Amino acid sequence: MIDYFALALTHGLLALAAWRILQRDDLDHEEPAEGQEQPPAAPPPPSAAARRSLQVRPRA
Repeated sequence: MIDYFALALTHGLLALAAWRILQRDDLDHEEPAEGQEQPPAAPPPPSAAARRSLQVRPRA
C-alpha cells in the first residue's frame, strides 16, 4: 500500500526547498572573483545586410 503521507511530506519539503532557493537575491548575478578581469563585452548584432544573407532561401 502507498504511504500518501510520506509521499506528500517529502514532495512538500522538496518544493519548499526549491521555492526558497529560487527566491534568493544572489541567484541572479555573480560577483567577479578578485584579481579576475571583467568578461569581454558581447559582439554587436549583425547589420541588416548580414542578416539578409543569413536567411534560408529555398532552392530553385
